[in-house]
Order: sequence, then C-alpha cells, then structure tokens
Amino acid sequence: MTGLKGADLVYFFVSDMDRAVSFYRDVLGLQLLYRTGDDWAQFEAGPVQLGLHGSAQGEHRPGGTLAFRVDDLEASRAALAARGITFTPEGEGEDGEPRFVEFSDPDGNVLGLLEYPQERVRS
Repeated sequence: MTGLKGADLVYFFVSDMDRAVSFYRDVLGLQLLYRTGDDWAQFEAGPVQLGLHGSAQGEHRPGGTLAFRVDDLEASRAALAARGITFTPEGEGEDGEPRFVEFSDPDGNVLGLLEYPQERVRS
C-alpha cells in the first residue's frame, strides 16, 4: 500500500512572489494561509490547496505540480520506490513546514508526496 490520502496541493513556480500573491489573493480572492518570504505561499482553494513556489537560481519550471498527502512519508516513499519510482531529495519540513519529496510520471509531469506536521493536518 502506498499510503496516498488524495490530492492535497497543486503548486506553481513563480518569478515574482509579491506579484503572484497579489494576483491570487487580491484579484482571484483566495485566502492566503501562510507565506514564507519569497520562497513559498499557500492559499485555501477548496479541497486542494494552491501553493506558489518562488523561483530561485534558474529553478523555474512551467506547469504545475500535484502533491498527494501521506501520513508517513518514509513508508509511502519506500512502497513507491519498490515499484520503481525515483525521488528527488527530501524537503525536510523545517520550522513546522510539511516534509515532501517529488517524482515524475512517465511523461515527466512532476508529482509529490506531502507529510504535514501533526498540528497542521487537514481533514
């Protein structure tokens, strides 16, 4: 069993965090849940949240990333690795942020696994 709990987050890389936050908050009217400088912003967008990932040092990529919520990142990663999935290095969830890893489907679309700290688990 892979432990996938369902789609939880879609995120886009953005070149100007202030401009992007203003667009999603002020123009589209989404509620900003939190922001960590120019690195990350997350919005309430219904059953799937929207994240904005700041582009730094040429890491901008087009398209979105779909992240699946899991309760146990290690167990889910191990189960998928046993099925041939290769992962990027883990984002360690510093300062209460979610832990995550990314991987790609056969066409190169980026997917992720996202483990929230217990105090921020969504229902």
